[in-house]
Amino acid sequence: MLHYFETTVLKPSETVKQPEAGLLWFLAGGGMLGRMGLRIRDKLGFGIGDLGGNMVFTVMGFWALTYLTDTVGLPASLAGAAVMAGKAWDAVTDPVMGYLSDRTRTRWGRRRPYLLFGAVPLMGAFWLFFTGPLSAGGVRSPAALMLWAVFALILFNTCATVVAVPYSSLTPDLTGDYHERTSLNGYRFGAAVFGTIAGAAAVQPLVSRFPDKATGFSVMGFALGGVAALSALAAFFGTKEKPAPAPREGFFAAYRAVFANRAFLTLLGTYALHLMGITFLQSILHYYTKYLYGDEALTTKAMVVLLAVAMACIPVSVLVSKRIGKRRTYQICFVILGTSCAALFAFGHLLGPLFFLALMCYAGIGVGFSYVAPFAMVPDAIEREKGRENRSAGESREGAYYGIWTFAAKTGQALSVFLSGLLLSLGGYEADAVQSAASLLVIRIIIGPLPALLFAAAFLLNRPSPTASAWPPVASE
Repeated sequence: MLHYFETTVLKPSETVKQPEAGLLWFLAGGGMLGRMGLRIRDKLGFGIGDLGGNMVFTVMGFWALTYLTDTVGLPASLAGAAVMAGKAWDAVTDPVMGYLSDRTRTRWGRRRPYLLFGAVPLMGAFWLFFTGPLSAGGVRSPAALMLWAVFALILFNTCATVVAVPYSSLTPDLTGDYHERTSLNGYRFGAAVFGTIAGAAAVQPLVSRFPDKATGFSVMGFALGGVAALSALAAFFGTKEKPAPAPREGFFAAYRAVFANRAFLTLLGTYALHLMGITFLQSILHYYTKYLYGDEALTTKAMVVLLAVAMACIPVSVLVSKRIGKRRTYQICFVILGTSCAALFAFGHLLGPLFFLALMCYAGIGVGFSYVAPFAMVPDAIEREKGRENRSAGESREGAYYGIWTFAAKTGQALSVFLSGLLLSLGGYEADAVQSAASLLVIRIIIGPLPALLFAAAFLLNRPSPTASAWPPVASE
């Protein structure tokens, strides 16, 4: 549907006159395009790269735990531990990938080659995770299935890292303008929400078309993995990096500098708490609709409602960010998501599916306000470090920053899934059975108070310091 274009990055003094373009015009921050360098087609080339990635990550977030417990047959505690083990591997791969991408030198740039050569392995690893038990010869040993799950998840996370870290690191390589980063990430997450909705809506219809869930999940893995591969290839052909100086410092020196950046660390902690809360919601949503309402199909409806509202709110969040700043815009999402979780715990089981869907609609506003702001703030934190060290023409550590960023995000997600599985086991959860009152209470706690507390902590951590300015780069302060 989208054509692939090479990015043309203009000099700061040059401008491109753009027509209004509906949703895309709002995503770009309205009239800002008239004074910025990147064109709409350049931003589309970058943005489409996140469509397929978010599709597969949405599937993993919503379905990995329930797939392992209800289809593969792993006990909930072992399923959560397998996800945790797979994510723990990212403690090695994410920082290393960031370090390597900073130092890669090819005729295609330093980030884009990983999109080209990582696309097909990502597809294969995603398919393998949702297929492995089919070829296990009917093995039902929890130990054997646990080992398979850990291997498949490590493979998938490694392939995802090879694509995701260089792709995320592209933002500072495409533009150095403070406001245009918000616009660029608006396009990115506009495409991401399309992919997220597709991932949320596609799984149950695809799986249900086959006589058994195992075959259905395998076909789904192949189809959606293929979309992820095409999306990565589209980003390769649709972007063109600016030349960047090669870092001269070693591995540990680069990461010491990252951990010395207080603005980045504050944002990192906020985002990790945010992702942990979101992952609690994702991982338990299917259990909630299946066992509290007795309606598995409600899961897909809830996902689509939540994400459709989120997509509509992304351009609104960009405009709000221009008025009140990125940090306060980010805080709005925590207020909405936290109150949504609290209301769901208190009233969701009493007021029924319609109330539940109304809450998903309200929560979608918070999700929409969470897409752009944190990713637009990361390059600003990096620019602050450059300004303090006077590194504008020197070292370039974007890959190191985004390696730590994705590591923190995945670690938070892994902890949430692990705790979800552990709590389900402690509550006496049994797959495809009538749940006890204790098990139902645990499901309500995982979808309510736990994420609500995390969103409250993220809100407090993200409060502006009385002595700090908002988030413009040093050069524009």
